[in-house]
Amino acid sequence: MLLPAKSEVARQLRHYRAWERSMLASPTDVTVRTTFEDSGYTLCVLMGKRCAREAADAAERYLRTNLVTHAQEQPERLAPSAHKAPSGAA
Repeated sequence: MLLPAKSEVARQLRHYRAWERSMLASPTDVTVRTTFEDSGYTLCVLMGKRCAREAADAAERYLRTNLVTHAQEQPERLAPSAHKAPSGAA
């Protein structure tokens, strides 16, 4: 599994949280909202999540853990072909 650098995750998470605070302070500012949404999208891509809130939570967990712990916490994702019975199995 390829994981992003913790320094980059930390930087993007700080960026996301700063724009989140700005957006909450000025919810009608289109520029602030757009930049907040863009920062959420970047965090989603970085963390492999579909929702910015989930991505932020995943980033926080990732930054608290070491590499081995993070890998163990991830659900195993198998391709559909990997679910077939081994050769010779009935």
